[in-house]
Amino acid sequence: MVNKYFVKSVAASLVLSFSASQAFADDVEVLHWWTSGGEAAAVGVLKDDLEGKGIGWKDMPIAGGGGDAAMTTLKARVTAGNAPTAVQMLGYAIQDWGDQGKLANLNDLAASEGWDAVVPSALQAFSKHNGDWVAAPVNVHSTNWVWISKSALDATGGNAPSTWEELVSVLDAMKANGITPLAHGGQAWQDATIFDGVALSLGNGFYKSALIDLNEDALGGPLMVEAFNRMATLRSYVDDNFSGRDWNLASAMVINGEAGMQMMGDWAKGEFLKAGQKPGSDFVCVRFPGTQGSVTFNSDQFAMFSGSGSSAAQEAMASSVMNPVFQSAFNVVKGSVPARTDVPDMMFDHCGKKGMADLAAANAAGSLFGSMAHGHTVRPAIQSAIVDVVSAHFNGEFSAEEAAEEMVAAVAAAR
Repeated sequence: MVNKYFVKSVAASLVLSFSASQAFADDVEVLHWWTSGGEAAAVGVLKDDLEGKGIGWKDMPIAGGGGDAAMTTLKARVTAGNAPTAVQMLGYAIQDWGDQGKLANLNDLAASEGWDAVVPSALQAFSKHNGDWVAAPVNVHSTNWVWISKSALDATGGNAPSTWEELVSVLDAMKANGITPLAHGGQAWQDATIFDGVALSLGNGFYKSALIDLNEDALGGPLMVEAFNRMATLRSYVDDNFSGRDWNLASAMVINGEAGMQMMGDWAKGEFLKAGQKPGSDFVCVRFPGTQGSVTFNSDQFAMFSGSGSSAAQEAMASSVMNPVFQSAFNVVKGSVPARTDVPDMMFDHCGKKGMADLAAANAAGSLFGSMAHGHTVRPAIQSAIVDVVSAHFNGEFSAEEAAEEMVAAVAAAR
């Protein structure tokens, strides 16, 4: 049955679009890193929504799927006293800018629209700074996904893997069939994204102890060694030309039949959809084997910089981001799921419905964890130290045992 609130919101959004177009005549300059085909289509949904309110969109895209290049550009802009109006941010980066007093307060808007009641507390931990709303979450991505070519899977004669052993078996069969088993881009954040799934597959307790609590025994213990051994196993299924490859090009390898699977967050689904592929018939979406029932997440949010542009335009953008109609339309295209718990799943495909159900179940069970790879477990300095070790190991600089030792030392130095 259609959610009544959703239907009312459709009507309300039309009224809001008309009234807002009379009230605002400002532009918003938006810094983001959504530059791939599927991401650009999702950005268009937000741009069109704002233009319907009479607010111009000044696009400032900075390529780089992990957002590192965008954050470097942002620091330069802020230092020069010329901050963008709104900036796409992840996790603790929001808190760091909040600590510097650079972010606009969105409390009045949040209170009038009831954000506290519909945004999961795990997201609010990043949307708020010292109890004040400073960012509007546009989505929830989860990182522990595997995207598998249906034809490549069928050619192995097997089913989608649900255990580590089954995963290795499927990868071996794909290799024997003459395709690259695992499509991957050799960038540090992509290595770390796979590591999220590998670490979580060794147990919720290990993931939390090592990558959230930073327990030294977990960081350097036998399960960490096993995690690096599994990463080395996965590295053996990657092609020789992976270095520097963008994530969406790795997705294209699966889409085009050159590779069997990709381990990537659900933003990858946008690439499959843009290519005209359908879940179930062209590609299969499964949780990283061994992580069923648990979810590692990141949340794209838009933080508004104080003193940059019109506060009315900033609030209009934040309101658009949080509108349930927009949250549905945007996330259907983006591949993610809504940041609001009251958005119905009727417009979402099989993978989207699964993502929403998995998120709700993990939230209820206490198995919803921030993604280390995407800045939702620890502060940036410590995250960078962890990612550096993960990537160095993936590129053959350390053995599994050496990497575990380096992990302890790197985290200690970054604290």
